[in-house]
Amino acid sequence: MRALVGLWRWRHNPLRRKTDLVEAWVACAALLLIVLAAPLAGIAVGGLSKDALQESVRKQHEVRHEVTGTVIKKVSRPPVDPDPETSSARDRHSRVLAEWTAPDGTAHSGTVLADLRAPGPGDRFKLWTDERGQVVGRPLDDATAATHAALAGFGVAAAVAGLVEGTRRIVVWRIVLRRYDRWDQAWDKAGPDWGRTGTGS
Repeated sequence: MRALVGLWRWRHNPLRRKTDLVEAWVACAALLLIVLAAPLAGIAVGGLSKDALQESVRKQHEVRHEVTGTVIKKVSRPPVDPDPETSSARDRHSRVLAEWTAPDGTAHSGTVLADLRAPGPGDRFKLWTDERGQVVGRPLDDATAATHAALAGFGVAAAVAGLVEGTRRIVVWRIVLRRYDRWDQAWDKAGPDWGRTGTGS
């Protein structure tokens, strides 16, 4: 806003330098780009990301199937994991030896993580497998896909705004350096007698 006020004020000022006008126009252009281009870029990237993620959700739901597993026995815990993120995720699950039937009808068994606090033989739980019965991760859901797309859009909008502001600062810095160079040239033309003109010394 200050750029627009400055631009208007400098229009007919006799003390206005060319660099002042350029600086005001650069600030005005940067403001318009931040207000218009950054959100449009964010919306475009968010929309493209959402389409790609929704396609991924659809494909994952086609090849991953939720089946019911039956606990055979609880498996002892592995040694303490030093990574707090993975250890906290494992604390909510129990390692069990279980059996399940794949979507193609074949029987499978193995050690898996079950969402059970105190599993016992015969307890049932849900797990995700592929067509052949191999355990896979839970497929991405629509809400998570939309959240990731929104975050991508916000990230791109912020990056564009930061790039525009960074470019504006570099341009203004160059303008200021040029202004200082012109002042030095004017000072050199005035010579060492600056202030003593007409004193006869």
